[in-house]
Amino acid sequence: MAAALRQAYGRGLAIIGQDVVRREILRERDLPGAANITMIDLMARHALAHGFHVVVEGIMYAERYGDMLSALVRDHRGASHAYYFDLPFEETVRRHAGKPIAHEIGEAELRAWWRPCDLLSNVVEQIIDESSSLESTVERVLQDTSLLTMATGRPGHRTP
Repeated sequence: MAAALRQAYGRGLAIIGQDVVRREILRERDLPGAANITMIDLMARHALAHGFHVVVEGIMYAERYGDMLSALVRDHRGASHAYYFDLPFEETVRRHAGKPIAHEIGEAELRAWWRPCDLLSNVVEQIIDESSSLESTVERVLQDTSLLTMATGRPGHRTP
């Protein structure tokens, strides 16, 4: 969804993926207090300070990432929006099958990671359920965040 959002918006939207930071840059396990949590925070703040809109995405357990995400929202001077994909496990498996890492991570790992309704306690998250297609989810986020208005007013923008 984050990649589709950036494609619809264009330049100026930074995506900070938990998997990229944790698995590719640091090659660490997802543990409480792990270095990726601070690195995600620093990367998001740096991108925001340089005028980018920022999408922080991943499977971020509230107990591990909640304080960092809440602080990002609290400290950001502009508008912040948070979304939670509330998907049944079967739908999670189906969507995962289309991802590039599907051959590396199987259903057993997904089951171990999957947590229903793991919402943040200090941030209001908008719920996206299984009935929302990729296209409608991207459109919703663009409208909710006013990115659609910002994007369509820029020269060279390609509309979704």
